[in-house]
Amino acid sequence: MVVTMFLLGLLYVVFVGVLVALGVRALTVLLIAGGLLLAQYFLSDRIALYGMGGREVSPQEAPELHGLVDRLCAMADMPKPRVAIADSDVPNAFATGRDRRHAVVCVTTGLLRRLDRRELEGVLAHELSHVAHRDVAVMTIASFLGVVAGLMTRVALYTGFGGRRSDGQGGLPIGLVIMLVSVLVYAVSFLLTRALSRYRELAADRAGALLTQQPSVLAGALTKISGEMARIPTRDLREAEPFNAFYFAPALASGAGLAALFATHPPLERRLQQLAEISAQLGRG
Repeated sequence: MVVTMFLLGLLYVVFVGVLVALGVRALTVLLIAGGLLLAQYFLSDRIALYGMGGREVSPQEAPELHGLVDRLCAMADMPKPRVAIADSDVPNAFATGRDRRHAVVCVTTGLLRRLDRRELEGVLAHELSHVAHRDVAVMTIASFLGVVAGLMTRVALYTGFGGRRSDGQGGLPIGLVIMLVSVLVYAVSFLLTRALSRYRELAADRAGALLTQQPSVLAGALTKISGEMARIPTRDLREAEPFNAFYFAPALASGAGLAALFATHPPLERRLQQLAEISAQLGRG
């Protein structure tokens, strides 16, 4: 994850350097992108809950769910996030919020119906590790360059940043050069951000397994959820697919090969392999 973040930072430096070399005044675009970043950063919990139809529940409404979250937070020595339930048959869970004190953990009714107490605890431990690691903040910051590049591309495409080169020798219009550079930067930053997302999912699996000391239970929950996904109508999975980056398991998993580069989650086999290795390590301990 450190290497990926370094490459994203390096890409940002190169991108800004090219814009400066071309004489572009991109302050307006940067301000717009910064505003979007701040909105995403500070309102991520509300946006995610609204988009997925989740609602906060009290301990009286969901005592068992709150009890599991209380126990895990005590074990992890972290503040308790808000707890929510989304009325959806797609078995899944997600956590969002910029930090531990503004976080929310949400599970679907489909998940509650299908998992037993131990499996649900494993999934919640995974989601709480996202909160502890501030993954929402990390991914928001990491995606900032992609947002800037995307805005630059749109502005260059529809309005342009100017005519031909100012040296009077003709050549490509500056707007076209900026658009090409922005497209390239957006594509590379998109792939790096997706790679970072896959790494953070593996890190959350590991942290959740170590917190509960039951990696095999988390592996069982992963396998059960993935199997149950196949029974959900494709239309419902398509509706949930835009929120894959938030989910414990993707609503529609990407295939192998080139498609895996665009996936927000590692392949199921990779996640199960890591959990098996952790289980073996704990067994030796």
